[in-house]
Amino acid sequence: MECKTHAECEVGRIIRTADCVAEGAAWLAATEPRFATALAQTGPLPLRRRKDGFEALLAAIVSQQVSVAAADSIWRKLKTARLTGPRKVAGAGEDDLRACGLSRQKVRYAKALAGARLDYAALREAPEETVVAELTAVPGIGRWTAEIYAMFSLGRADVFAPGDLALHEAARMLFELEERPNEKVLRQMAEAWSPWRGVAARLLWAYFRVAKGREGVG
Repeated sequence: MECKTHAECEVGRIIRTADCVAEGAAWLAATEPRFATALAQTGPLPLRRRKDGFEALLAAIVSQQVSVAAADSIWRKLKTARLTGPRKVAGAGEDDLRACGLSRQKVRYAKALAGARLDYAALREAPEETVVAELTAVPGIGRWTAEIYAMFSLGRADVFAPGDLALHEAARMLFELEERPNEKVLRQMAEAWSPWRGVAARLLWAYFRVAKGREGVG
């Protein structure tokens, strides 16, 4: 696969547009018949690119173990209070952050992220394991969050998140497995989907929504 930039030569293909996702989906459908079946049901897959940097990781911390609606509400309050930048978070009192809806534990995580001084620009060109190692060294950021950041904020086409429970269930349904594959098994399964594992994840998530919706009919 031809590299588009020096960074892509170092880290692999970067997903920038919907055309990149479509290219990956076509490759997966041609490589694995079950993916072709899934794609016929889901239709075109979403791009799901996000900005990288402090705000993206802070938003990930905010969303941990709460509903989407609750996370959105907390984020709006943080934005209104102008507490979404590293210097603002570092200088804020615990009461100010708690007033926006953060738990004491998440206040600690937000403060740790603000003080971590991550080099976000360097992460754009770092190998996946370096990205994961740098991010998971920050309290409150686990491997799943780091892999999601690499996929959607850095656009890595070949990063997968095998710890995701929805991916476990989607793989079970699509590949007609007797039980959900665990993280280790799913990571091994995903090796066959390289160099488009990030698109495979998008397809499995989309299939999960379609399949679960179909189960709920009637």
